[in-house]
Amino acid sequence: MQLVWFKRDLRVYDHAALAEAARRGPVLPLYVAEPGYWSQPDASGRHWAFIAECLGELQKDLAALGQPLVIRVGEAVPVLSELLNRLPIQALWSHEETGNGWTYARDIAVGDLLRSRGIPWHELPQNGVVRRLETRNRWSKIREQRLRTPLEAPPTLRPLGALSEIGGLGAIPNSQDLGIADDPCPGRQPGGRRAGAATLDAFLRERGEAYHLEMSSPLTAYDACSRLSPHLAWGTLSIRELVQATRHRREQVAALARTSGQRGTWPKALSAFEGRLHWHCHFMQKLESEPRIELENMHRACDGLRDPTPDAHRLDAWRQGRTGFPFVDACMRALIHTGWINFRMRAMLVSFGAYHLWLHWREPGLHLARVFTDYEPGIHWSQVQMQSGTTGINTLRIYNPVKQSQDQDPDGLFIRRWVPELANVPDARIHAPWKMCSDEQEACGCLIGRDYPAPIVDHEAAAREARRRIGAIRRTLESRAESRAIFETHGSRRRSPGSSRTPTTTKETDGKRRRLPSPESTS
Repeated sequence: MQLVWFKRDLRVYDHAALAEAARRGPVLPLYVAEPGYWSQPDASGRHWAFIAECLGELQKDLAALGQPLVIRVGEAVPVLSELLNRLPIQALWSHEETGNGWTYARDIAVGDLLRSRGIPWHELPQNGVVRRLETRNRWSKIREQRLRTPLEAPPTLRPLGALSEIGGLGAIPNSQDLGIADDPCPGRQPGGRRAGAATLDAFLRERGEAYHLEMSSPLTAYDACSRLSPHLAWGTLSIRELVQATRHRREQVAALARTSGQRGTWPKALSAFEGRLHWHCHFMQKLESEPRIELENMHRACDGLRDPTPDAHRLDAWRQGRTGFPFVDACMRALIHTGWINFRMRAMLVSFGAYHLWLHWREPGLHLARVFTDYEPGIHWSQVQMQSGTTGINTLRIYNPVKQSQDQDPDGLFIRRWVPELANVPDARIHAPWKMCSDEQEACGCLIGRDYPAPIVDHEAAAREARRRIGAIRRTLESRAESRAIFETHGSRRRSPGSSRTPTTTKETDGKRRRLPSPESTS
């Protein structure tokens, strides 16, 4: 009997662990709902709600293959120990997981248990993340080899019967069973393989034609972006499936262009999307290679830069979407309601918290982890540090919240939808309503400081001070040396590793680009 442990891979299609186990004998498919995991500060009810829907479909799909899913509530080590005591299990199969520190420690404990029982554990890669990677120099080639491998068809499973000796199959627990706090997310995407496949097809055939043109503004991104990230995060779709489907679609578009003579925007859109799929694995590799960056500054010269204990007033205002900056607040409120927002707005939210509010990235990162339905630890903590300026190798981007508002929501449509206090503010004032005189405030029924907060900071002064502090660190010889070491471990190799040209770091505030002396810049 082969035991297959489902984690962040809730599908039967292109599931290497399931397929390999089925080639060796009867399979017991298992999912363990772990209360210890759901008590972690980066876990939330919206995550579990999405997963529960995925599990419902996974149950049906596995039953159709011949053997239904067994579900247990409990910690992995005692659950697995009990199964090993009662069943003739020959091996455990699963996919490699780049999770948080809790799952990392859990897997070490599971490995210890299996070694003590003499049971092999086969962990198979399911993406381009390479465990125990020695150097980044060949990483892209390894990733490409993996993603070109043919997709695994769902196997036929031998029925194992009622399994009365282990107490039956078990049921999907609810959030109360796991001690998860109530977390309403009315605009959340539905979970499950079928929803993911339909979303993929709609993007590649219809919605994605202007992806590269419309992904930056929240006005257009909800339709123009793929919206596949939660399905990748929880594994109803595989990254290999997405890459191969995108390449197939690119071939179709190219063939159509040759016959019709019309190229349209599909080629650029699909090329841009495949590039984003590359960065998906690139950023996960950072946490896989250096798990400490979930908790510690990647660039240790940044230790002490910000107080790890955040200013409670600033943090709460940011989390609630009440900073007094309409576009920032609209993005946060939309995110809380839907569980998703486009990448540029995610970067702006982190940037505003890190630079303008000078908050250490850890607590804002935990808030975003909880509200992102598509929380993927490897991508998340790498990006939070990147957008906070603590990697030492990435471009320093300080987003001007007013300019972003004017660029991405020029008529204030997104602001008015999510910040109804400003519904009657005229277009000319919607991006900076604190500039209205008292008569204007009275006329539109929005008194700043009463109906809507005054700005929590002077954003221009805060940006200057943040730039000064981080620039002072980046200019030191010690900082430059550490940045070079970080680049060797984590940097993109799209530029030749042997290039003698020293890249620079730039900033963005009011749309002007300036050079800052910094040793490395990637992505």
